[in-house]
Amino acid sequence: MNDINYIQTEKLLPNPYQPRHKFESEEMLSLANSIKQNGILQPLLIKRINNSDYFEVVAGERRLRAAILAGLDDVPCIELECDYEQSAVLSILENVQRADLTFFEEAIAIGQLTEHFGMTQSEIAKRLGKSQSALSNKVRLLNLPVDVRYFIEKEHLTERHARALLKLDSEKDIWAALNIIKEKHLNVEQTERLIDSLTEDKQVKPKRNVVKIFKDVRIFVNTVNKAIETMRASGIDATTDKTETDDYIEFRVKIPKNPTTEKTLKLFDAKQA
Repeated sequence: MNDINYIQTEKLLPNPYQPRHKFESEEMLSLANSIKQNGILQPLLIKRINNSDYFEVVAGERRLRAAILAGLDDVPCIELECDYEQSAVLSILENVQRADLTFFEEAIAIGQLTEHFGMTQSEIAKRLGKSQSALSNKVRLLNLPVDVRYFIEKEHLTERHARALLKLDSEKDIWAALNIIKEKHLNVEQTERLIDSLTEDKQVKPKRNVVKIFKDVRIFVNTVNKAIETMRASGIDATTDKTETDDYIEFRVKIPKNPTTEKTLKLFDAKQA
């Protein structure tokens, strides 16, 4: 059906997959005033619920809310013939395409399309006219803890602020960075430098330990070499074969067993005692 019909607002129910969770009061009042003066210029898209007299809003919940604020009893609608899944997908896609969602709401919406409806990021990118890499970067924002996302929105930080925070491994580090960003009012570039410095500090510490261990290994190697030299100086025809890889250093020491060697070893042991 493509006919426009006026449906009572009390019979219109929101779509449970509506990605928009915030409806700013000032924005809604502005739209309500516009509707009072000009009416609803674009009909809502709806689907009937189980052959009842009630309908689910596929697209246009914002217009519906503003119409109720404006005091309208009914609104122009176009009824769609679609099932539950099609309704949900259309509602999500319509809202994402409008480009007035927050970046977290958009990420959640894309996540719903992949998790609940099995759409690939390639399919979603094609439907939305966006690159697949842009969608991947958007969905990665959901790796941030929920309370971190709330704080970012409350402080009106940008998507680039949020993406920079993804470089940090622990929630403790993320909150430490957020507190600095808030206190010093850091812009995106300053935030990226701050986080780079935090991640560099984390990377430097293990290197110091590696150098120390490497020095200790060299001491052990020198000790083995010194022992071989001492045996040779004492008349023992000892030979050694050293193999070194990235993972280990291997020594093979051969000491010939003959009367002269045994006599020398006894004298060597006596001196050590």
